[in-house]
Amino acid sequence: MTARVLVVDDLEPNVKLLEAKLRAEYFDVIGAFSGREAIERARKDQPDIVLLDVMMPGMDGFEACRIMKTTPETAHIPIVMVTALDQQQDRVAGLKAGADDFLTKPVEDVALFARVRSLTRLKMMTDELRMRYATGKNLGVVADIDIEEDDAPKPRLFLIDDQADQADRIKTLLGEAYEVSVETDAEVALARAKSGDFDLVIVNMSIEAADPLRLCSSIRTFEETRLTPLLAIVRQGDTRKLVRALDIGVTDYLSRPVDHNELTARVTTQLRRKRYIDRLRSTFEASLEMAVTDQLTGLYNRRYLASHLSAMFDRAFWTGRQLALMILDIDHFKRINDTHGHDIGDKVIQEISERIKNSVRGIDLACRYGGEEFLVAMPDTDMTFAGVVAERLRNEISQQKVSINGGREEVAVTVSIGISSTEDGPKDDSAQKLIKRADEALYVAKTGGRNRVITGAAA
Repeated sequence: MTARVLVVDDLEPNVKLLEAKLRAEYFDVIGAFSGREAIERARKDQPDIVLLDVMMPGMDGFEACRIMKTTPETAHIPIVMVTALDQQQDRVAGLKAGADDFLTKPVEDVALFARVRSLTRLKMMTDELRMRYATGKNLGVVADIDIEEDDAPKPRLFLIDDQADQADRIKTLLGEAYEVSVETDAEVALARAKSGDFDLVIVNMSIEAADPLRLCSSIRTFEETRLTPLLAIVRQGDTRKLVRALDIGVTDYLSRPVDHNELTARVTTQLRRKRYIDRLRSTFEASLEMAVTDQLTGLYNRRYLASHLSAMFDRAFWTGRQLALMILDIDHFKRINDTHGHDIGDKVIQEISERIKNSVRGIDLACRYGGEEFLVAMPDTDMTFAGVVAERLRNEISQQKVSINGGREEVAVTVSIGISSTEDGPKDDSAQKLIKRADEALYVAKTGGRNRVITGAAA
């Protein structure tokens, strides 16, 4: 995974050393040498993550972190404090200032890189939600977000630990501010996590009766808990397990012995982020459903595409990450309407829409582009991978007929697909030119015999 990392330290050798290590792991690195410069670079360059030193002259890291986390343009950027400070009160102060993590030098490279990857994945998901929300704002169909709720119910926390004495201690440390449920059986815990609608799941990584890493992985794969924060409690110095936990989707961690203030700070951070993400999703989904989705298919409509694709293209241009586009057209659709009627034609369109939905990722944008045409925009995707996805979808549609008339009959359906990508674009490329290249590739597919995938050439 590539990411843009802002490294902040008043000592240039420290910046250069960390920059060299990060570049060796294929991260894009920019540097800053003071707190004020860090704030300006974060606002201007929009990094995916900030690695921030604390002890700097003028403005220290704590103040710089507080400012970045209270500034709308930078509040969503993860911040990791990497510093020589090693006292518990320093760690808690950093977390309370808004930092997503606080690492004490010397930091093991493998642990640092795992944390950078973990927070970057989280930011990419948040960025997509923020971009969709911004599109709705531009269209005038969503309201402002307010995550501060005076009458909000107690957050619901789920603690999984097969050691009763440790579970009781954690529950006591959490106090009365949360509604805490405890489960000691791993299999039962999975079922409860899936159906409990919890705001945060805490897992003891020293569980003996089950594999805690597999437990976390399973929780992360459920649709109901895919976005639920996971807080792992690990043994001090168990870097191997911590790295694996971060790689499989754990969002934060605590080392034993657990400090009350650090536990509270990390839980607060995770709950605040979840409220923000939940509000982004719910506001966006409720307000945009009628305005920007196609009634027949449930996919986004052309109105939404016109605004959102430009934002996706600009992000691809800014970050250097490729954006691929494919346009699908149902072959001989008029013949289907003429033979079976428009109701059956609608049924075919709905079925193809469902297959498209099931074939794309959550970060992809799937739209009904025209009567029987569909468009899928795929960020962070090159032409080769887009071709694999398109071919798999084309093959699935051609192999599985559409059932009609209550399953008594079937209709054979094929699609033609044209693909384009920013990697094959001219210097003055644009979202509209990207669509045009995909449309031209689709035309080649249609005139070349249909039921095929064609990759566009540079304009």
